[in-house]
Amino acid sequence: MLLLGILLIGMCVASYRMSGFGVDAFSCMNLGVSGFLGMSFGSWQLIVNAVLLAVVWLAMRHCIGLGTVVNMVCVGYTADFLCWLCLDQLGLPTTLPVRILLLLLGTLFASLGCAFYMTADMGISPYDSVAFIITKYAGGKVSFRLARVLSDVTVIVIGVAFCAMAHDSIWAIVGLGTIVNACCNGPLIQFFRERIEERIGKNGT
Repeated sequence: MLLLGILLIGMCVASYRMSGFGVDAFSCMNLGVSGFLGMSFGSWQLIVNAVLLAVVWLAMRHCIGLGTVVNMVCVGYTADFLCWLCLDQLGLPTTLPVRILLLLLGTLFASLGCAFYMTADMGISPYDSVAFIITKYAGGKVSFRLARVLSDVTVIVIGVAFCAMAHDSIWAIVGLGTIVNACCNGPLIQFFRERIEERIGKNGT
């Protein structure tokens, strides 16, 4: 479940990138900064995750597991490979219907991937731990939902700023896909998690 979930999340990021409708918040920042630095998305995401991992190790060590390492190493490179394969090698057309399909597939892959990955219960990604850290050190004054919104908004602003400095298209990283991901990911993750847990009998029934 862990490996399948990570693969689906990588497919999600690739689908969002190829759709041109914007990506999730964390990918938005990493695409913006990596484009500015002229570095591959996968390499930059690995660096950021390594820095965040050090913070999580000091603040909330119990969030770290095998899934944390697999996530931080594999998602970015999987997305890079799929974009290269589909666009450069297979010549996937970027017509509007194809882009809409990629947006829908990205949303499905994101929620289903997270559901498998979380149900496996083998650690969470460094970025997903940020909201828990904010909640912990705010002394209970900030809810997890608000902490997640704050972290997402912060990384989106960073991504847009670096994208603008690189004179790249801002709408390639922020757009409809970013909104759809923010609105649909939570409910869909919960929906798929319940179905997966029922399927494997994790609820004890």
